[in-house]
Amino acid sequence: MKTRLNLTVDENLVYKIKEYADLKHISVSELVEDYFKKVVEEPVKKNSLIELIESLPKPEIDFDVDLKKQYYEERASKYGF
Repeated sequence: MKTRLNLTVDENLVYKIKEYADLKHISVSELVEDYFKKVVEEPVKKNSLIELIESLPKPEIDFDVDLKKQYYEERASKYGF
């Protein structure tokens, strides 16, 4: 349900607001409503890079495999070394 709200704003600012709203192809009411929504919303918690990395799935690593040897074997089979 929508309700009316009366605001008192400097006359020069009203002209600028109307021009801006016209450029964005929205009404001044929509512009004000969108602004108020952003003001009253709870901020989205931004994870730090470390938290993001820690949340990624952990790879399963077989420590018994010689990765250097595996690399050269795969390279030899691919390129014929």
